[in-house]
Amino acid sequence: MQLVVKIFLGLFLLGLALVALVQWRVTAREAAVEAEFPPSGQFIDVDGTRIHLNITGQGPDIVLIHGASGSLRDFTFDLVPLLEKQYRVIAVDRPGMGRSERPPGYGGAWNTASEPPALQARLLQAAVEQVGATSPVVIGHSYGGAIALSWALEHPDRTRGLVLLGAASNPWPGDLGLLYRLNSTRFGSLVAIPLITAFTPHTVIQNTLSQIFAPQQPPDGYMDHFGPDMTLRRSTMRANAQQVNGLKPHITTMAGQYDQLRLPVEILHGTEDVTVPIDIHSIPLSRQIPTARLTKLEGVGHMPHHAMPEAVGEAIARVIARADLR
Repeated sequence: MQLVVKIFLGLFLLGLALVALVQWRVTAREAAVEAEFPPSGQFIDVDGTRIHLNITGQGPDIVLIHGASGSLRDFTFDLVPLLEKQYRVIAVDRPGMGRSERPPGYGGAWNTASEPPALQARLLQAAVEQVGATSPVVIGHSYGGAIALSWALEHPDRTRGLVLLGAASNPWPGDLGLLYRLNSTRFGSLVAIPLITAFTPHTVIQNTLSQIFAPQQPPDGYMDHFGPDMTLRRSTMRANAQQVNGLKPHITTMAGQYDQLRLPVEILHGTEDVTVPIDIHSIPLSRQIPTARLTKLEGVGHMPHHAMPEAVGEAIARVIARADLR
């Protein structure tokens, strides 16, 4: 009996030591990456939720919405410097991502609720309206494309046009990968995510990012600017997993409403995109929205704004012209 007690006590102490090690490692890693990548813009309060914006340039207002596991730093690397010469560019961090907060009722280790696209769109729209962008052109990449579409559906009178880049827009067959499903559960939130945050090697992050860019490669200097380790913070991983894993039912409902849109819409999608396949998303979307124009980018993967930034600029110019903003 004493042996059993000793074994149990030993295992208990070992478990406590492991928890302490993970907590120390997680705290140190998160503190280091947040110090290395401080906020680059300003914060706007929307009903108690802080939204992070980066504003630069002058001209017609355009809003950039990033995709899953991302932040506005994805755009400020090379696309914003290209666009700020002609437009007032407002790059946003989606709720729970980058430096933006999640709204009340979402977030925390025990909470598995995910913000619907419509709620995210409302928060972002309210934030940019506070800085004077009352009717912008909205550009959305990947998951951010779903938010841009929801923005237009929610506020058609306050959206001058859309540019969608490899956008998630239609329901897809099957489920997402195991990691998304696991991390969006309470067990994943409490156990798996802290372990991933604590011990994922930087090389794994680099390889994952390379797969997202494929068949292209991340541009030189992109890793150092974007800060992919920011996506490993526990709060960010929880938000990302829950939002992405909960997207499909909302997309299914939204797809039945696309024919209501009458604003100018330009769609750009790489033919080699395996993350958000063009035949499942943008080809059907180009038929669902009466005013949509699809540009297929031959040989391009999931990051068209890095592979062909000039094509993105041209698409924005077309929407600006169609919306008669000049």
